[in-house]
Formats: sequence, structure tokens, C-alpha cells
Amino acid sequence: MQCARFREAISARLDDEPLGMPAAELDDHLDGCPACTAWARDAATVTRRARLAPSPAIPDLTAAVLSALPRELPGTAAAARTRVVDLALRITLVAVAVAQAGLAWPALFSGSGAMSAPVHMAHESGAWNLAVAAAFLAVGTWPGLGAGALPFLGSFVVLLVPVTVADLLAGHVHVDRAVAHGLLVVGTLLVAVLAWRTSTWRTSTWRGSRSAGRGSAWRRTARAAGSRRVAA
Repeated sequence: MQCARFREAISARLDDEPLGMPAAELDDHLDGCPACTAWARDAATVTRRARLAPSPAIPDLTAAVLSALPRELPGTAAAARTRVVDLALRITLVAVAVAQAGLAWPALFSGSGAMSAPVHMAHESGAWNLAVAAAFLAVGTWPGLGAGALPFLGSFVVLLVPVTVADLLAGHVHVDRAVAHGLLVVGTLLVAVLAWRTSTWRTSTWRGSRSAGRGSAWRRTARAAGSRRVAA
């Protein structure tokens, strides 16, 4: 009966639990009791073997997991279509810029303006058209510039279109000259579309990063709460 109490303490020591008695008292008993010493040795062996038991075999699920994965990540096709559309818009805008520059060269370098305009007026018109072509080329190369160029180009188109229509109806401008302004209208529309698509992509990316950040914060909070419960 006396040894049973000490053997409970030995078991508690093996499990890192409170002994229920002073450690010195247990050690003194083991020094004078060969039976409990042998029991402690056997208990330690059994405990070690239980803790070092081999883990059960786990089936290899690699092939099943890989076969269950989709052939492409969600949104890959949509992202590819977006890149193709953006590239087509940019190439078209660069082509419009080249055509716009082609209209500017004769008036800028030879001074031969449309409808027999004075040389200085022809130079001004050529410089203006070349500046517009440079704006188109810049936005076609770096679409992020579209939002900054749009107020300038948009206000020009809004003012030019009704004036050109009125002059065309009054016979003050030739049809070919009015049609040439179509490049400006098309280029400005392309700039507006690129500016809108660029701002939409940035907004969706920012919202996605915000959502991911909130998710990470929630997971960190949940882990911290779980750690506190375990510690308690």
C-alpha cells in the first residue's frame, strides 16, 4: 500500500505532472525500495516505446490531388482576353498617332496649309496636330497616361466637332478636311477607353489587396485567440 502511493508519483513524473509529494521524498523511497526502482525502470521503458511508436501508413494522394486540380487557374482566360483587347487598343492608337503625324508634317515643314492658309497658321496647325499625335503615341505606349491626357483631348474634340459640322454645312470647309478630323475623334475615344480600363484594373487590384489584407488580419486574430484559449 505504501509503494502504490510512490508509484503514482513515478507515473506523474513520467508525464510531467505534479507528484503529489516532495521530489526528495520520492527519490529517498526509490533509493531504499528495489521493487519500486524496477517498476520505475519498466514504466519508463513502456512510456518511451509508446511515444516512439511508428506512425500509421498514410496513402499517397499526390496523383488524386493533381488530377482534381483545374487545368488552368480561375480567371486565366479572362486575363488573357483582357491583355489581347488592351494590346489591340494600344496598337490601334499608335496607328492613329502615326496617321495624325502624317497630316502634320506637310503643314509644319513646308508651310502648305489646308485651304491656302497663311504660312504661320499652317505651322501652328501642323504643330498642334503633331502634339496631338505625340499624345496619342504616349498613351498607346503607356496607357496609364490616358487619364491625364483625356481632359486636354476631350475638351478639344468637344469644341472642334460642332464647329467643324457648322463650317461644313456653311461650305467653309472641304469634306476631306472635315473627314481628317475623324482621326482626332477616334484617337480620343481610344484614349478614353484605355484610361477607363486602366482605372478599372487598378481599382479591382486595390480592392483585392484590401480583401486579402483583411483576411490575413482575421486569420492572425483567430490564431491569437486560439493560442490564448490553449494557454488558458
